[in-house]
Amino acid sequence: MNIIIYDFGTSSLKACLFDAGQEIRVIASANESYGLRILENGGAEQDTEEWWRAICKTTRELFEKSAVRPEEVSGLAFCAQMQGVVLVDDKGKALRPAMSYMDGRGVREFNDCMGKGIIKVSGCSLYKLLRNLRVNRAGSTSVKDPVWKYKWVENNEPEVFARVDKWLDVSDYLLARCTGKIVRTADTAFATFLYDTRRGKEGWNKGLVKMYKVKPEHLPPIISCTDLAGGLTAEAADELGLKAGTPVFGGGGDTTFVNIGAGCVTPGDTHIYVGTSGWVSTCLDYQTVDIDAMITGVLSANRGYFNYYAELETAGKCYEWVKNHLALDEINIYREGAESTGGFESEFKSLYDYMSAEADKVPPGSNGVIFTPWLHGNRCPFEDANAAGMFFNIRIDTGKRDMIRAVLEGICYHLRWLIECEAKKVKTSDTIRFVGGGSLSPVLCQMLADITGRKIETVNNAQEAGAIGAAIVVAAGMTGEDVKTLSRRLVKANRAYLPDANNREIYNRNYGVFKKLYKSNAAHFKVLNS
Repeated sequence: MNIIIYDFGTSSLKACLFDAGQEIRVIASANESYGLRILENGGAEQDTEEWWRAICKTTRELFEKSAVRPEEVSGLAFCAQMQGVVLVDDKGKALRPAMSYMDGRGVREFNDCMGKGIIKVSGCSLYKLLRNLRVNRAGSTSVKDPVWKYKWVENNEPEVFARVDKWLDVSDYLLARCTGKIVRTADTAFATFLYDTRRGKEGWNKGLVKMYKVKPEHLPPIISCTDLAGGLTAEAADELGLKAGTPVFGGGGDTTFVNIGAGCVTPGDTHIYVGTSGWVSTCLDYQTVDIDAMITGVLSANRGYFNYYAELETAGKCYEWVKNHLALDEINIYREGAESTGGFESEFKSLYDYMSAEADKVPPGSNGVIFTPWLHGNRCPFEDANAAGMFFNIRIDTGKRDMIRAVLEGICYHLRWLIECEAKKVKTSDTIRFVGGGSLSPVLCQMLADITGRKIETVNNAQEAGAIGAAIVVAAGMTGEDVKTLSRRLVKANRAYLPDANNREIYNRNYGVFKKLYKSNAAHFKVLNS
């Protein structure tokens, strides 16, 4: 089975052509970047046409890099960033730029709906929160949740809102672009928190739709991630270079598939993902929620299961920031010198590998420097759009290497915080699978093991974990085989990292300080950033 999966991240697309036969194998892959426009009012937008151009370009590259022909493709699906808002007309055409999961301009809309009431929990009306919890063990407690983006357009762009036919997420929009079918998959429907997860009642909940004042006609029919949504239209096939009628499956959001691609499909299995964003997620066969820590059980692509999911808004994005703003001069100087002798590419696979090697020269604890990875606010275990990154405890002898290592450690400290929050409510695994681009760095893997005190395992093609999970789901849809069985058979660990007890004391000390930095500075963040 030759399957194409489009893995849509925050700022780039990776198209992967898989052979999903006796084992899952990457035949070819292609990458393309696209923009993310951050607005002064807290908005974060993307151009849907730029997405489509990236799909067309990378699809054609797959066939240039492989012997597979378009007519030999058995099916395709999308694995995309979640909790975006794409408002479309009755033809599936986007009426405005897509609003990213990072978009936080719906503050007034959130306060007008959830901020009123005599009794509040986590800044939300207790009455409305309880109604949500009863239906789906979740609630729209963050200004970045999709419903507030939807309401923001209603309040601020009435001429656009008047033309809306349906409200979609990223993967749903791309699905409509390919098939002409305007639907939502169950996982993206759940991400609106208007979806009823109770057994026998799955679907849009009329009471919540009314409570949040969402127009019912804007909510499309719901399908499963494994469902065949339709065939590729002639127009889409011509632009993509594929065969018309190629089966397109439901697909869905990245958090839906990464656990499957990580092989974490048994209740209690925990994985960590570090890409542009980051998260900790534990597989459950029941649903639970921690309102205080902003963690909930997200609907899985594997029917009957949930991912207990805690998010870090900017993880790898922090490492990209430090590369661009602190390390790039030295990197360019070193690279130019190394390339003149042919040494750089043979020694390092990427600039990030070089940075990791330099950070590894600094002792654990970064000589006392601590970094907070909140470059675009934070969600878990506290919700604050005003929270920001900082380097704490810089002294006269602090160097750039100390700061680079501090960024990596800061990401790991926050992930440890999320693991500990999850462990208060559910059983997490002693061995944690680590996937995403961050897991390609042995330095970060060992650091994560040392800071969390857990055994860390990586898998083959870890950077494509979401795409692999989506390919497994498509394969399940095509063959009727169980998703859990396929994942456990196809995904295996390739390396393990054990905690170094010699580093425990210094990391525990710094972690204790790290957790106090937000509380100590929350009021200052508000003064500077609100």
